Amino acid sequence: MGVEAEIIALAKTYATNLDKKVSERMLEMEEDGNDHYLIYKALGVSEKEGKQIDLFQNKGRFLYKYVGSFMEQATILCLKNKFSSASTVKVKNNLGSRPKTFEIDCLVNDQDAFEIKWRDATTDGDHINKEHTRLRVIASYGYKPIRLMFFSPLRGQAIKIQKKLRSIYEDEGGRFYEAQEAWNFIHQYTDTNLKLIVTKLATEIFDG
Repeated sequence: MGVEAEIIALAKTYATNLDKKVSERMLEMEEDGNDHYLIYKALGVSEKEGKQIDLFQNKGRFLYKYVGSFMEQATILCLKNKFSSASTVKVKNNLGSRPKTFEIDCLVNDQDAFEIKWRDATTDGDHINKEHTRLRVIASYGYKPIRLMFFSPLRGQAIKIQKKLRSIYEDEGGRFYEAQEAWNFIHQYTDTNLKLIVTKLATEIFDG
């Protein structure tokens, strides 16, 4: 099976599991109490709209989780198809006690340490410090930190944090690829056009 077929099969598995999880949650919600709609209505939100908001909020939680995991695993498939040694590894935190280890999403040729995100929309300022520690630890092992983020965040504070992270990556001798440059990089690095495959999934396989 070629890498494109593997990614398509992966997407179908994720789509099936996502649909199952959402269906299960919808059944659970039918049994939930609705006392909280009182507060919704007190703020001008009807019970009908409140139900829709609760439904889509739950769907969104599952969707974001599955999207992130799918993009990580699809990217790793691209890397493994090109580099047989590519693997997910953990390194000991040699700069502190918490956490005890940091995970590298994919380490290639015992050199390039990939962190893979579909989109990082965090607005938590502490995220910068945590990420900086992770980068310093990874760099201390002689690895080059490389961050791939396939879609840019939309809100001002999240955009600001990503710009700061980019400068931190560069300061630690790493690389930060965002949006189209991330798609371009993975294509050039692995010879697999991941965006084309994802586009095919969206427009040919799952479109109607």
